[in-house]
Amino acid sequence: MNRPKIAFIGAGSTVFAKTLMGDILSYPELAGATLALYDIDAERLATSELVAGRVARTLGAQPTILATTDRERALDGADYAISMFQVGGYKPATVLDFEIPRRYGLRQTIGDTLGIGGIMRALRTIPVFLDLCRDLERLAPDVLHLNYVNPMAMNCLAMNRATKIRTV
Repeated sequence: MNRPKIAFIGAGSTVFAKTLMGDILSYPELAGATLALYDIDAERLATSELVAGRVARTLGAQPTILATTDRERALDGADYAISMFQVGGYKPATVLDFEIPRRYGLRQTIGDTLGIGGIMRALRTIPVFLDLCRDLERLAPDVLHLNYVNPMAMNCLAMNRATKIRTV
């Protein structure tokens, strides 16, 4: 039986990753998948690795769990890649998305997908995605990339126009 490899990019987003892992491992076809958890924050990644093991045990699934701070190792041979990171974090980046427009009299809502906050977020996120996609083109050219990073439309448009990676 084919054991798909699913790379979680930004797996240190533990609450979000936990929900996705639970959904994925609940399918018999994916219960034995390789979950490649990647994050730049080793401490948060370790927490997500513990959570992945707990989710698997709770569901009776037997995935292979690989936790790594080496992005190439996580991506190599991936069938699916799920992105769930935030460039710059809440502080300072998201806070600045509110403060800068406010200085110029603009009321900004959450700013994830629209307005000046969304544009600012896209400007710091798209270069990271293009770098990620260059790695995917080399290490997993047939991957299906599932993007959960805001601003959705701007990020997906950039990746679909500038790379060969199938991104939804």
